Amino acid sequence: MMLEPWIIFLADLVAIFSIYLIINLSLNLEFGFAGIPNFGKVLAVGAGAFVMGMLPIGLYGVMFGMTQHSIHDNLEMTQLINERLAVHPELGFLVFGITISVAMAVGMLLGLLSSYPAIRLRGDYLAIVLLAFGEMIRIVGINQEELVGGTLGVRVPDLLSFVPEEYRFLMFSVLLLGFAGMVYFAVSKFTGSPVGRLLRAMRDDETAVQALGRDTTKIKMKVLMVAGMIAALGGLLYASYVEGVVAFGYNRLNWTFLPFVMILVGGLANNKGVLVGTIIFVAIRKLVIYFNDGLDGLIPFDIIWLDYLLLGGIMLVVLMFRPKGLMPEKPNT
Repeated sequence: MMLEPWIIFLADLVAIFSIYLIINLSLNLEFGFAGIPNFGKVLAVGAGAFVMGMLPIGLYGVMFGMTQHSIHDNLEMTQLINERLAVHPELGFLVFGITISVAMAVGMLLGLLSSYPAIRLRGDYLAIVLLAFGEMIRIVGINQEELVGGTLGVRVPDLLSFVPEEYRFLMFSVLLLGFAGMVYFAVSKFTGSPVGRLLRAMRDDETAVQALGRDTTKIKMKVLMVAGMIAALGGLLYASYVEGVVAFGYNRLNWTFLPFVMILVGGLANNKGVLVGTIIFVAIRKLVIYFNDGLDGLIPFDIIWLDYLLLGGIMLVVLMFRPKGLMPEKPNT
C-alpha cells in the first residue's frame, strides 16, 4: 500500500525540520548564548555525515565477512548489507549507535580545533577564520575520493531495511523527530541552568566575567566542543535519512548561512524561537518545492530562486520590524 502524497510531504517536512532543529540549536548555543560567530558550522555537520559515509561500511564488512576493495564497490556492498540488515535489524542499531558515538567524538574534536582561533580572535576576524575552517570539510571530501567517493559520493546502509518499504520513509521521520526532541530537551535544560546565565554574561561582557574569576577561554572551548558534538549528530542523521553522502552537498549556504538566518528570525538565545524560525523556513522551502509545477509560469523568473527570495524577504522584514527575532531572548531573572 502506497502512502498518500500529503503524508509523504509531511514526513519529509518533519525529517528536514528535525535535522535543521538539531543543527540550529547547536549554533544558537554558540552564537546566541555564548556570542561566538561560528561561520564554520558546516565543518562539524559535514564531519558527522562523512563518518556515516565511512564507518558503517567497514563495520558491516567485518561482521558479514565482506571486503570493499575500492570505493567503487560501495553500491554493491551497500545492497548486500541492506539485505542482511533486513534479517538482522539488531546489528543495524548496534552499528548505528557506534557510528553516532564516533561522529559526536569527531565533532567534539573539531570543536576543540575551532576553539583555538576563538580564543585569540574577536568579531569579524574570528568569523572569517571559522568560515575558512568550514570550507575544509568540503574540499577534503571532494579531493580525497577514498573518504566518501569524491564528486560521486557514497551510499549509506539503510538502518530500517527490516521495515516494509512503503513505511520506511515515515518511520525514519519519526526517528529523527525523536532525536530532535531529545536534543531540544537537553539544550533547554543546559541553557536554563546557571551555565546558560554564565554564557550570556560572557557574551555581554567578557571582561566582567573574567574579573569574577571565570576562565572564559575554557568556557569557549567547552561550548564549541558541545556544539560540535550536536552538529555532527545532525549531519550524521541527514546522511542516514538521504542514504548517501556527497561532499558537494555540504556547503556554506545550506549548513551555515541558512541556520544563521533561521535562528536570527526565530530569536537568538531563545530555544523556542529557534524552533519557530526553523519550522517557518523549512515549511516555506518544502511548500515551494511541493508546488513547483503549479507555480512555474506564474512568476517572472526561474522557480528555483523563489524560496531564496521568500526567505530573504522574510528575514529583512523581521530584522526591520523585530530586530531581536520573532521570539526575543527573555531577560535573566
